[in-house]
Parts: sequence; structure tokens; C-alpha cells
Amino acid sequence: MAEWGFITNHGLALAAVARHPRSTAREIGDAVGITERAAHKIINDLEAEGYITKAKVGRQNHYRIHSAMPLREEASDAAVGELLVMLGWKRRKRRAKGTAAKEGKDHS
Repeated sequence: MAEWGFITNHGLALAAVARHPRSTAREIGDAVGITERAAHKIINDLEAEGYITKAKVGRQNHYRIHSAMPLREEASDAAVGELLVMLGWKRRKRRAKGTAAKEGKDHS
């Protein structure tokens, strides 16, 4: 009997990106259990549909999740961020620009 799961590789890749936004495609593939090539395709799919934004920083890609995007399933009106929270994602709180500088703190 073939193994199966409730979450697709796209959902698992998105969860891997949410946990580690600076991961390489190989690391994302390893986390999901797919090839690096398949991970690249999924990353491109997620970016094309607006679920993530990819930014080049030096030689690495950094990903940003757009958690307010609705899930593609018609049976749900949930946002992708809600699914990610269920999968263990801890949403980072965003600070207003300049807040860290005003407080004299460095939050890298």
C-alpha cells in the first residue's frame, strides 16, 4: 500500500519555508522528502500564486510568507497563515520601522 498524507507537498514545502525562511531548495526538499528539483518547482508555484516572495540576499534566497492569502480549497475560507499555525509555525511579531533604533536595541 502506498504511503499518503493529508497535507500535499506544496503545503509541506510552505511549512518548511515558514519554519526556516533562509533554507535552500535542497533543505526544503529534504524536509518534505522530495528532490531538490521538485522543491524548486514547488517554490516557483508558491511564488507565482502569491503565497511567498523570494528575495535574493547575497547568494541565498530569503522567503517571506504572505499569511493572509486564502487557501486554494473551495471548502475552506481559511488563510494560509492559519494552516501554518496548525503545522507549528510561530508567527513573528513585526516591529514598526525605527522602533528598535528608538529603543537603542538591535533586533537582527
